[in-house]
Amino acid sequence: MGESAWVRQTAANPALPAGGPGGSGFGMGPPGGFVGEQYGKAVWSNYPVSDVLRPGLQLGSLSVAQRDAAMHLLQSMLSPMGYQKVLDIMGSDQALSETGQPFCSGTACYTVGIFGEPSDNKPWMVEFGGHHLGLNIVIAGNNGVMTPTLTGAQPSVYQRDGKSVRVLAQENDKAFALLDELDGTQRKQAILNYEVDDLVLGPGHAGEQIQPEGLKASAMNDRQKALLLDVIAEWAGIVQSAYAGPRMEEVKAGLNDTYFAWSGPMTHRPGQNGSSYYRIQGPRIVIEFSPQGVGGDSTMHVHTIYRDPTNDYGVKFNGAE
Repeated sequence: MGESAWVRQTAANPALPAGGPGGSGFGMGPPGGFVGEQYGKAVWSNYPVSDVLRPGLQLGSLSVAQRDAAMHLLQSMLSPMGYQKVLDIMGSDQALSETGQPFCSGTACYTVGIFGEPSDNKPWMVEFGGHHLGLNIVIAGNNGVMTPTLTGAQPSVYQRDGKSVRVLAQENDKAFALLDELDGTQRKQAILNYEVDDLVLGPGHAGEQIQPEGLKASAMNDRQKALLLDVIAEWAGIVQSAYAGPRMEEVKAGLNDTYFAWSGPMTHRPGQNGSSYYRIQGPRIVIEFSPQGVGGDSTMHVHTIYRDPTNDYGVKFNGAE
């Protein structure tokens, strides 16, 4: 790809005019501006695209045929489960836009960008996302990596075609299932003695390291380890099987040195995500699941991050380490 540096980008973005698709202007950002993560010319964030501009083409600017082609490209790179997850996240943002928001929201704001020249042997990247979604998929011959990736939702539960959709339900429910399998001693190790209410290694924190905390998988039994891998697969399995399979083998190889940490309530209401934060951290993986207080109900607003500290943006494939 010819890009060798991560850059923390902290700035309000004036590039989109007020009154963009799905919104009446710019959102209400934090003091000092909005935070995105930039790699070369690619940018992603948990903020709306009117606050942190994503390079590429917005779906709302494309013809029906072009939009179908863009979604077909994405579908070919993802597993059926992963593609459905993306559609559910986009549907959540569309539901949010229909309530009226002061920022660019809805599926028309989602952006696709291709970085580098598509090739059979040289690395290239597809970035796709919008509010609460940032997929960074690097392809290098037979190799593929989808880190870093941000998934999220607001609202996490919405109605589509008369049916209720709960976004990131498996990420929530499988983590609670693992917590329920831990004995008292294991829970004491897993549960942090302080509150975590946001992503620690979210956008703008590429290349950073934090001290592992929680329960080490080497102290888990076989069933508990299998449940931990099942949680991880909700992120690793977003991408198609040709890339997800090798990725899971990497995770399994370092499983005994992987930690599971928890902050918040130990129960959740059926049919609804919880308000608890958790982190999975190992030699080749960092996952965070972080409900957000913005919006009043943290069970309805969640951010997650998925990273490979050794190979984010496929640096091992393009010599940019």
